[in-house]
Amino acid sequence: MYKTKPHPGWGSLRNPTVKFRIPTAENLVPIRLDIDIEGQRYRDTFTWNPTDPESDVTMFAKRTVKDLKLPPTFIAQIYQSIQSQLNEFKSYEGQDMHTGEKIVPIKLDLRVNHTLIKDQFLWDMNNFESDPEEFARIFCEDMGIKDPEVGPAIAFAIREQLCEIAIQGVASARETKIHKKGRRGAEPLSKSSVGASETTLKLFGTRSSGIRKRREWDLYEPVVDILSKEEVEALEAREA
Repeated sequence: MYKTKPHPGWGSLRNPTVKFRIPTAENLVPIRLDIDIEGQRYRDTFTWNPTDPESDVTMFAKRTVKDLKLPPTFIAQIYQSIQSQLNEFKSYEGQDMHTGEKIVPIKLDLRVNHTLIKDQFLWDMNNFESDPEEFARIFCEDMGIKDPEVGPAIAFAIREQLCEIAIQGVASARETKIHKKGRRGAEPLSKSSVGASETTLKLFGTRSSGIRKRREWDLYEPVVDILSKEEVEALEAREA
């Protein structure tokens, strides 16, 4: 199903500090909306190109309200929520970010319609050509998932976690400047801690950083459940 081979980036990085960005081929910002106005609720997740003009946010808000037939008061709330998340992301641009030989854990625990997915794997923060969407596509293909909404949800979950870890990398770089030796933000799994040999890793496609330790395949193999209508209704009642 997947090829096992050494990761080309390990041991080759000499400078562990780079300028802030999400370690993926496309530097997209994960946006999460959850807006409730007068008993009407709008929830959504998607990615946004931080280089797009601010006018695109306004157009998106207006189009969303029109398409979903939401009250006009949602326009300002959608705009403000997107813009605030973009501004926070942009506040880190140009700042130093620590990566080093950092292999970070990524966890999936999400429900998309009737599909429940649980999984965990490792991701190489030094692979700036990685593609969460490709990872998600292969995952759905291998697991026989037919719902077209599952792949984008998986890719978003990965991007959201990578963004949080990248921000931690900025904090780590700041601390290093203040303290000579500094302390790391998120403790990475080094080459030696991942395993005795790089060949114990399982790669998910050529443009993906998703890997698993062979000894953990049985413990952390993907779990995909298809829920009944009654189970979905019960979950939605608890989430409301």
